[in-house]
Amino acid sequence: MATGMGDKLVLAISSRALFDLSESHKVYLAEGVETYRQYQIEHEEEILEPGDAFPLVNKLLSLNASLGRARVEVVLVSRNSADTGLRVFNSIQHYGLDISRAAFVGGRSPYPYLAAFGCHLFLSTHAEDVRSALDAGFAAATILSGGTRRACSGELRIAFDGDAVLFSDESERVYQAGGLEAFQANERESARQPLHGGPFKGFLAALNRLQREFADEACPIRTALVTARSAPSHERVIRTLREWDIRLDESLFLGGLEKSAFLEAFAADVFFDDQAGHCEKAMEFVATGTCPMASVMSSSAKSVGFVDALLSSFNLRHPRSSRGGL
Repeated sequence: MATGMGDKLVLAISSRALFDLSESHKVYLAEGVETYRQYQIEHEEEILEPGDAFPLVNKLLSLNASLGRARVEVVLVSRNSADTGLRVFNSIQHYGLDISRAAFVGGRSPYPYLAAFGCHLFLSTHAEDVRSALDAGFAAATILSGGTRRACSGELRIAFDGDAVLFSDESERVYQAGGLEAFQANERESARQPLHGGPFKGFLAALNRLQREFADEACPIRTALVTARSAPSHERVIRTLREWDIRLDESLFLGGLEKSAFLEAFAADVFFDDQAGHCEKAMEFVATGTCPMASVMSSSAKSVGFVDALLSSFNLRHPRSSRGGL
């Protein structure tokens, strides 16, 4: 029996993020848990369609074959029971996904098990579970339905916002309190003082370790920083990454320009950001994971409620994109 994940990159994912459970969700909403359970049992041999995070999972798992050894582990963590979750595992086997570990928690939040699995990243469509995971110090994001799926490319491309995502929210607090001028002055004065790590620092570091196992010209992983920062605030970011000994393949300092066109040009498989406005626009072009930081939730743009509003708004415009279920 395995006693730990070792130095693997570990992704925990909910069944709703991995597969499309919209039909069963309608049953759950209309008729309750028991009817939902019976529905899943009656349809457990019917294969689920891929969900919004499926291409990302597929590409991550393919890294194991490229390296010739298991360096990535994907764990299913679900609010389903094992009874209703059998359909999910049948679908996993159908698509040939190398996922063998799972936690089915019967309607409760699965986030307490993230530490036990040694997770670097948790993806879900349940905003409250993501909020709990972030509060506990894990990289976590609510996957927003939409965007172009880029499974046709063999290269894994992941884009990150900077402040409150890769880095702490310390500089964003200055901006929230004093505006752009105060922020720029603070960054000039602190240019040689590395930023503290944000919730996604550990995940990026794990990706970076994987990248270093490939020859530079053959690496199938590409990462990008896509930030509203510009000169002179860029210097602190560059020096921080140098201090961390973490490499980013591309760094885009946009100075407040709209991010969506740049994310589309980068051909991101997923983009992680904490800001409501950026997520709402990006989700039309790329799969987007929103990760609002608790410490700067002075406005409604950084709350679980905003995630729910985004999901509701997008599903009204794109009803077939709704992901649901327990």
